[in-house]
Amino acid sequence: KTYLEYYQKKYFDARHVCYAYMLGHERKNFRTNDNGEPSGTASKPILGQINSKELTDILIVVIRYFGGIKLGTGGLAAAYKAAAADALNNAVIIEKTVDEEVTVVFEYPFMNDVMRVVKEEGAEILVQSYDKSYKMTLRIRRSLMERLRSRLLCKGAI
Repeated sequence: KTYLEYYQKKYFDARHVCYAYMLGHERKNFRTNDNGEPSGTASKPILGQINSKELTDILIVVIRYFGGIKLGTGGLAAAYKAAAADALNNAVIIEKTVDEEVTVVFEYPFMNDVMRVVKEEGAEILVQSYDKSYKMTLRIRRSLMERLRSRLLCKGAI
């Protein structure tokens, strides 16, 4: 909201300040605004560019000044799509992963098998302790968690 208010104040003399945003790793929280343009001619093409690159935690704002030529709905949609595509092509996109943690508990004889699975799956060992049994807290990319759990269950861990 702060970013939108900033652009609306900075470009107060613009005819339209249209935007689309997508938030959250599940990509379910999004919003669009045509800011007076015909419905769907601005925000849908902007959101389409966000979706085409499967981005999240992103806001694209397109500021438009009227240049004296009416573009029509097709021309408007194409112009907003091109502006959003150009912005994304010139942006630095930072890739972040969504990680989960899991704690596994197993007996010492399973140590080599468990460590091999941890290494092969690329899990990060956060905490290790050994008392009557071995306990390890791991972090791994969410999309890989089920496979890690499945493999560790076969090795007597978890």
